[in-house]
Amino acid sequence: MATAPPPSRRAPRQLQAGRGPRPVTSHPGSVAMAAGALSGLVAVLETYRGRDRVVRALCYGCQLAGGALAGPQAPPSGLPGSLLAVSAQLSACRTALRLFDDFAMLGYSCGYGLGPKDEDVLVRGLSVLCNLANQLYYPCEHVAWAADAGIIRVGSRKWWTLSTALWASSLLLGILRSLRILFQLRRKPRQHQCSTSSPPSRREVKARVKAEVLSILADLADLSNAIHWLPPGFLWAGRFPPWLVGLLGTISSLIGIYQASRGGNSEAV
Repeated sequence: MATAPPPSRRAPRQLQAGRGPRPVTSHPGSVAMAAGALSGLVAVLETYRGRDRVVRALCYGCQLAGGALAGPQAPPSGLPGSLLAVSAQLSACRTALRLFDDFAMLGYSCGYGLGPKDEDVLVRGLSVLCNLANQLYYPCEHVAWAADAGIIRVGSRKWWTLSTALWASSLLLGILRSLRILFQLRRKPRQHQCSTSSPPSRREVKARVKAEVLSILADLADLSNAIHWLPPGFLWAGRFPPWLVGLLGTISSLIGIYQASRGGNSEAV
């Protein structure tokens, strides 16, 4: 059972900023399409969050491919072993880059505070708890990383476990929050029948529902992996083969990329 950090924890939805503006090109036909696609890719890779999404998808994709090719072989060698090694390197890269995420998360948490007063009380409560779990996650992971690097002399295992538990808690709170929002969206048409305010359009409601459903699916995939990285004996901890971890992570990563490309993240800052 691996006690290393989750190979590719997604940035909290609160920190997932939208993509940058797409440059407008004046090339005709297919040349314009190719130039636009290249410009969009460059714009994504020039941002930290955009590059992080791509690296995360590659990390889990390599783990999926390596695990599927390796089969029951242990330890894997050849191409499967190389793919899994690349996945581990990309994971380590993202862990190091998360050393600087504390302040962004702190800025968001302070800005959100106890939430807007016109927001549902339960949604606000879940959001505050989710922010707290995310805020505590980072220092725990930093201590584990520093212990593995030999910077501080403490056991890293318990800190990796604590950071993973906080990650799982954040994901569970995010799922509950999205479910509450979906419940609220279902009730809104009835509420607006007795209200003088203009109701949101059907298109806006459908877009919000779609965003929340996708967020739930992504969080469920990540939560499954988070439980896998907890100490053995808790639910299915330590029982997933590498290809299944890679598959769940790839699904979550692709959903995140899709939401970013469509501006579908309802919590984007």
